[in-house]
Amino acid sequence: MAWSNYQRILAVIMVTTGSFNTLSVKYADQQIAPGEDGVPRHFNHPFMQSSFMFVGEMMCFIMFKILYYYYSRRGDNSIDNNPLTKGSRVYNPFILLIPALCDTCATSFMYIGLNMTYASSFQMFRGAVIVFTAVLSMGFLNRKLCSREWFGIVMVILGLVLVGLSDVTMEDSNINRNSILTGDLLILCAQIVTAIQMVVEEKFVTVQNISALEVTGWEGIFGFICICILMIPLNFIHAPPPFADNSRGTLEATKDAFIQIGNSRNLMMAIIGISFSIAFFNFAGISVTKEKSATTRMILDSIRTIIIWVFSLAFGWQKFHYLQLIGFSILLIGMSFYNNVIIPQLLRKCIYRLCRHRLPSNDQDQIINTAADDVQEST
Repeated sequence: MAWSNYQRILAVIMVTTGSFNTLSVKYADQQIAPGEDGVPRHFNHPFMQSSFMFVGEMMCFIMFKILYYYYSRRGDNSIDNNPLTKGSRVYNPFILLIPALCDTCATSFMYIGLNMTYASSFQMFRGAVIVFTAVLSMGFLNRKLCSREWFGIVMVILGLVLVGLSDVTMEDSNINRNSILTGDLLILCAQIVTAIQMVVEEKFVTVQNISALEVTGWEGIFGFICICILMIPLNFIHAPPPFADNSRGTLEATKDAFIQIGNSRNLMMAIIGISFSIAFFNFAGISVTKEKSATTRMILDSIRTIIIWVFSLAFGWQKFHYLQLIGFSILLIGMSFYNNVIIPQLLRKCIYRLCRHRLPSNDQDQIINTAADDVQEST
């Protein structure tokens, strides 16, 4: 099916803002500014970064209400035809509470991990969500995996192992190997929670046909409330670096974070970039899922990984390692097989053309019919 101009714009927004968001978070982690005690430190506040992310998502809810009011005043039924406002109006917002809780936990873990490892590895390890989503789908959605999907999962796991090996063997005097390994493991653990979020959204949210702006907005509201409540005890729980590298030595220091932001213009710009980019990214991601498919969203996410990797190398945030390139290539092949896009389709075309030239006419007809059936099943 051909892409409309609206769908192309969504794809560009998703890739651009998604890449910018991850790079903004990593850029904020690398900023050094004086905190509450006047000592310059890196901005190590992953839970505060999560709260800024949810603030960005809440802006989508405000935008939806403005658009809803505007189109409803026109009285020409454009409210049900505009892609930004169309969708079901009868639903219980609390069905989005569980996905928001999952998003809160997953994002916090991932931001802690990103502070310890490389931005490109952070994005690549997010591909592990395929493995955990497939396992949970079999248990809760009664889904059966075919041999192609199992092969894709195995390739994804192999690619992740190689990426992990590249992280611990990469020569970088600025980052501790134990810290890198801990960060990678935290990101992997976060993918389990993200997989739960995806399964819950598929089971309860997608069937409701809710506007993408509303979904993003409600998850932002619930997520912001949850992270604010969570940060209260975190301000009093002491932990050693790198988990608590702030003036108070606690897992989170809210006042210290705001003082650092006020003392650094670059840090302020990074925080603004985090809030606005995540709003556009989540809206575009949910819209791509509704307009095209979750498979398309995952392919675009892979493109985002390449952009983040190139920028990390260009800005000197990490060094090139051949294992990471091999691991990412295998990871991409595994994702392609699991989602039955690009590589499996090219293989089928090559096999079809090869058999067409070598087999007699009767066998050619059989091959053509088989290929036609495969195409019909894939669509």
